[in-house]
Amino acid sequence: MFKFLVEEIDSIMRRDPAARSRFEVALCNPGFQATLFYRLANAAWRRDWHLTARFLSQVARWFTGIEIHPGASIGRRLFIDHGMGVVIGETSHIGDDVTLYHDVTLGGVAPSVDSDSQRNQKRHPTLQSGVIVGSGAQILGPITVGSNARVGANAVVTKDVPSCVTVVGIPGKVVQPAAKREEQPSFVAYGTPTGDLPDPVARAIEGLLDEVSRLRARVADLEAQAKAGGEVDGLAVEPTAEDGSAELPRGKC
Repeated sequence: MFKFLVEEIDSIMRRDPAARSRFEVALCNPGFQATLFYRLANAAWRRDWHLTARFLSQVARWFTGIEIHPGASIGRRLFIDHGMGVVIGETSHIGDDVTLYHDVTLGGVAPSVDSDSQRNQKRHPTLQSGVIVGSGAQILGPITVGSNARVGANAVVTKDVPSCVTVVGIPGKVVQPAAKREEQPSFVAYGTPTGDLPDPVARAIEGLLDEVSRLRARVADLEAQAKAGGEVDGLAVEPTAEDGSAELPRGKC
């Protein structure tokens, strides 16, 4: 047990430059304290002591502001930085070495009707090992976030995320594929790279502007051909009249 606690504390110190000693982490880090309460509550939950487990999770919520359902499955070395407002649902599954920042929600999307049919059903996300989720991000539904993926701050993710990519925005979109991740450090604070990060909306707009430019060039070319006479797309036309009008193409209707 002592070795397990030391491992958890050391993993936090490696990822949090504000942590200066093991005692400081044990006494002052709400993420570590909430995780300890979760381990106790989860042990009670697995023994079917559901009321005791829920009471322990509520105690942790009162003291830390972090709500972890005792039925969730959490791996080793979870790091919850700051922590206030974090919500982890009952059927969430979290792998090893996962990092969550404050206000992260691992929630469900099932409607609040016919609750009996939803019990013991997978309703919450699965975060595989090495995932980093930035502050305010919402990961909703029984989806999977692949290993070592990054979810940027305030993103809303409702679909599966591949491994080793970066997702940002509402709804979440991949902005950094796995091939580009080799240039990034292994740990990215808040799950959001601060370098030259492409904006998917800006890329879409740039594509539309390029298409408009090509269409304008084509229209200008057709107008020049119409003024000079000859053929436009295989149809003969008369030169433009002095009043600016053009004869209709001499083709079949």
